[in-house]
Amino acid sequence: MNRLFKLQFLGPFALFVTTLCAELAARALQYAPSSELLWFINLRIFGIFQRSHAMLSAFVAIDGFQFFGLALPIFLLACLGLTTRSRLPFTVATHLSVAYAGFLVLSWQAGVPTTTQASLGPIAVPSGAGLYVMATILGTCLLSFAVTHLLYFFAVREEVRALVSWLRPVSSHRNDRMASWSWWDELPRAKNPDSPLRSALERHRI
Repeated sequence: MNRLFKLQFLGPFALFVTTLCAELAARALQYAPSSELLWFINLRIFGIFQRSHAMLSAFVAIDGFQFFGLALPIFLLACLGLTTRSRLPFTVATHLSVAYAGFLVLSWQAGVPTTTQASLGPIAVPSGAGLYVMATILGTCLLSFAVTHLLYFFAVREEVRALVSWLRPVSSHRNDRMASWSWWDELPRAKNPDSPLRSALERHRI
């Protein structure tokens, strides 16, 4: 269970590292625009972040928003959940990381040349190193997302078991009381011990 809990950290961590590397590569390209290596890194390896930046710029025109506004807060939430061992920050972090990974895939679909697959229609996929980066982000985020839901299922199951184990002694105690109760004991002895009705019942009982 402890390993599963820590496994939730994988998706936000992978998203944070890749987004940080993409942001550093973009900043380095600004200082060395003639570098072929930096162009290759930005376009071939981290091309998905270039596409998502183009889509985000229409709504939030802030440089580095993908890292400072999305990946970093998600990572900090995951760190909070890991240090405090709380499920709520991890739940928010894993859900947001999956949403961000889905946005990266959606942004890549917007402008990459497509390859047609049988009966599935055109599907835009990156090639080379960009494919591995996208697969790593999407795979780790989906894994953390699945682990979060699995842990919640385990927690609900434990709560149900605890409730059932608490109800069993109460129900057993109540049944024992019902079995030991006798209407004969309810007859008032002190009020009228010489009652003819009681004398007749005692002879019948004997």
